[in-house]
Amino acid sequence: MSTRLLTHLRHVDLAVPDYDKQLDFYAGVWGLTKVAEDSGISFLAAEGSPEQYIVRLRKAEEKRLDLISYGAANPADVDTLAEQLLAGGVQLISQPGKVDTPGGGYGFRFFDIDGRTIEVSADVEARRHRRIEEKESIPVRLSHVVLNSPNINATRAWYEQHLDFRLSDTMALPQMGEVMHFMRISNQHHSMAIASGPHTSLQHLSFEMRGIDEYMRGSGRVMRSGARKIWGPGRHMAGDNTFTYFLDPHGNTVEYTTELEKLDEDTWHPHIYDLTKPENADQWGTSNPMNEMVAKEMLNDVDRGVFVAPPV
Repeated sequence: MSTRLLTHLRHVDLAVPDYDKQLDFYAGVWGLTKVAEDSGISFLAAEGSPEQYIVRLRKAEEKRLDLISYGAANPADVDTLAEQLLAGGVQLISQPGKVDTPGGGYGFRFFDIDGRTIEVSADVEARRHRRIEEKESIPVRLSHVVLNSPNINATRAWYEQHLDFRLSDTMALPQMGEVMHFMRISNQHHSMAIASGPHTSLQHLSFEMRGIDEYMRGSGRVMRSGARKIWGPGRHMAGDNTFTYFLDPHGNTVEYTTELEKLDEDTWHPHIYDLTKPENADQWGTSNPMNEMVAKEMLNDVDRGVFVAPPV
């Protein structure tokens, strides 16, 4: 693929058995705004983002990742991508056409190599948003998504070949080899990362805050709420961003972050960071250690894929 057709991460859609608790968490302590709700589906926006919503919750008997949505510049790029995916043997769930979710638009869905549903859309109406003020500790936007895969190199290669993601950095362990690839579709260090795990699942969702003070205030608020903090606060080496990780009411890992690195794509060369060196996980040294317990929490439950997310 010679021209990058994806522009940014739009939203991530979750199916949750404990719908009411999840909605209270995301629209309450986490700081998102419920903008629409209908028959067990709610759409949650970030006040600083032009996206109609950045998280969708769907009431379901089985917890799963419904889909990940990316933006494209225009309908012509959506059509081009669909044609390229078909030519590359990728299974489409739907053909390009009208998107029947808040903001509308033009898009289609397909399966990635691990069976996840991916959506690409253009011409989605922008939501009226606002500048987040000083000391206002709510998410500005959705920053990135991290996925667990039993074969991170195959998943990396698929996203490079079919969606023109590029490798920014890699984390490694001497006894295990490469354990995480940070992937980008812009000069943002990563919009997605792929982590090594025994099964396909969502590792975490990351939400960008206005600045370090707002990030710390938000982290403190979530801690005081009684939500379980599993790692942080700290500052990563890969991406140079801050982090505090929590569990939502059904065990999905969510992160507050800020100051994610912007790259010069013409000169950037990927690094391999050794995770046995503590500073490569947390430059500040303020977080609890990244250990097997933290890693186990982030493995999440098995996502069985195959499910085709409904349009609304």
